[in-house]
Amino acid sequence: MLLALSEEHKEHLSFLPQVDSAGKLNVSSDTVQHGVEGLTYLLTESSKLMISELDFQDSVFVLGFSEELNKLLLQLYLDNRKEIRTILSELAPSLPSYHNLEWRLDVQLASRSLRQQIKPAVTIKLHLNQNGDHNTKVLQTDPATLLHLVQQLEQALEEMKTNHCRRVVRNIK
Repeated sequence: MLLALSEEHKEHLSFLPQVDSAGKLNVSSDTVQHGVEGLTYLLTESSKLMISELDFQDSVFVLGFSEELNKLLLQLYLDNRKEIRTILSELAPSLPSYHNLEWRLDVQLASRSLRQQIKPAVTIKLHLNQNGDHNTKVLQTDPATLLHLVQQLEQALEEMKTNHCRRVVRNIK
């Protein structure tokens, strides 16, 4: 899998071969900043996708750098990809998880103004855990909306079984 770098990121990395013999860059601070951003993008995206050495070399080759610089970038990637993945996983948002669910079906059979009325409502009490904290959400809906919600969730679960979704989930981890 080749990592596709945008033209903007290619431009950002173009400052790398411009180091003079004294080790100083002959470029502006903006160019250095853009270069660091391009390098950061290259390393984070490569680490996210866990691309192989060969794929990384192919991705960097299209930038037109010298062979020596390509080897340095490859070594930088290989040395830091696990640490980058660790940092990226720590930065991921902490989402609430399911703990318990209680539900109740309420049916209003009549009111003062309407004697023959049937108005069902489903009340759901959802208990969630997030970072050790327990919180509760109370939801109320009609059966038709609940049925539609169930169908959408079942469709999402079926879609998770496709090869494409499996690859995406594997690359996220």
